Amino acid sequence: MLVLLPPSEGKAAPVEGGSGGAPLELGSLSLPGLTEARGAVLAELVELCAGDEEKAAEVLGLSPGLRGEIAKNAALPAAGTRPAGEIYTGVLYDALGLATLDPAARRRAERSLLVFSGLWGAVRIGDAIPSYRCSMGVKLPGLGALGAYWRGPMARALPESAGDGLVLDLRSAAYASAWKPAGDVAERTATVRVLQSKIVNGVEKRSVVSHFNKATKGRLVRDLLTAGVEPSGPGELAAALRQLGYAVEGEAPAKGGKPWALDVVVTEL
Repeated sequence: MLVLLPPSEGKAAPVEGGSGGAPLELGSLSLPGLTEARGAVLAELVELCAGDEEKAAEVLGLSPGLRGEIAKNAALPAAGTRPAGEIYTGVLYDALGLATLDPAARRRAERSLLVFSGLWGAVRIGDAIPSYRCSMGVKLPGLGALGAYWRGPMARALPESAGDGLVLDLRSAAYASAWKPAGDVAERTATVRVLQSKIVNGVEKRSVVSHFNKATKGRLVRDLLTAGVEPSGPGELAAALRQLGYAVEGEAPAKGGKPWALDVVVTEL
């Protein structure tokens, strides 16, 4: 099973009183087929942030309160690193709770979780990276829109990582643009939408609510990892989630070569 996750916009702060671990080594990251592309994005991001601060803030979409991220990006080559599972924070990662997984579940997480990134393309949670700021929606002056930039490298690297098992795609739209499963990989892929159900004047209303969406996806992945469930395909995934107590709706697509779209319906967190 391969689980595709979005990153968090916010990242963990540097280790108190120090710079964290050793500096970044691009060649040590998972998916070595992405190394050259990672180097190109990193070089342009560092150059951008070491130059005109106003231009960097505009390109990266940073508010005045986030201007400190520019200097942090400029210093990335020498910055201390931490495992990606410690760098990414926020609602989804709080619910996932990587630090509190039991040893067996943690090993499954290191093997199956893949976090997409505007800067790195995608990393596993054990990869050592520095804290950074660069979303997939950024359009760098030289490389262009990162979502489009990553499609070629990802198309070459990701099918091998997907193997012949389930691909559980929990990415947001911006990060999904960097790689779209095709062919038989698509048929083994399930996307998940979380819907909050409310009864209003006796009528059920369903809506997508960001907090419910992120928290439920994090909890869902944690439950799969903890239970040791590794479905081989979307149908088995839906059945496994129901056994874990989730209300799941969805069925196989009408045409082949398409991912399954599953809805997880929740009433409360």
